[in-house]
Amino acid sequence: MDKTKVSVYIVPTPIGNLGDITLRGLEVLKSVDTILAEDTRTSGNLLRHYAISKPLQSFHIFNEHKALNAIIQKLKDGATMALVSDAGTPGISDPGFLLVRECLKNDLVIECLPGATAFVPALVKSGFPTDRFVFEGFLPHKKGRQTIFKQLASEERTIVLYESPHRLVKTLEQIVEYIGGDRLVSVSRELTKMHEETFTGKATEVLAHFSAKEVKGEIVVVVQGANVKVEDDSE
Repeated sequence: MDKTKVSVYIVPTPIGNLGDITLRGLEVLKSVDTILAEDTRTSGNLLRHYAISKPLQSFHIFNEHKALNAIIQKLKDGATMALVSDAGTPGISDPGFLLVRECLKNDLVIECLPGATAFVPALVKSGFPTDRFVFEGFLPHKKGRQTIFKQLASEERTIVLYESPHRLVKTLEQIVEYIGGDRLVSVSRELTKMHEETFTGKATEVLAHFSAKEVKGEIVVVVQGANVKVEDDSE
């Protein structure tokens, strides 16, 4: 087994606008033997847009454990593969971690290309501090959810969450309840798409805004960190 040859490329794909894939990402997708895709239909649309014809294999949260051993064996036999998710960078709230871990265990070389990730533009557009932040991804739907919100109330770093459209209002209600109605919140949805929207304000204002409309699209919620007390160093 050639320990210098890249076996798996992690390839970020556009979070909306198909023009946001990198030139190198396209080159890799054209060069590998197989593309592992979270949803072959979604990835098929991207490949057709760029006239790329490569075998697609389904690799998602429901089959990744079962498919892993066979994939690793093919890689050991010399195959090259690219891993893509429906949108953004694989492994960030998407399948990818298990494959990366197993490749490392088997001395298979992995290369992760830089590219689209939804929380980065949302974080930057929020206007909140970006030098220190905590990414929580999708919070649990029930068990432990309230506990996490209570812990985040005292978090001094900027907080970044992912949320689904039908749970956004509930999440904003819990931010008001556990973190505070005056805490600044920025919600970005449909990033890079035609109906992109970012709304920033006090938690109560953001809640009122999204409670009064039908919410669609992929959503990133950014919460300003708790106020840091500045000590007076003067004597």
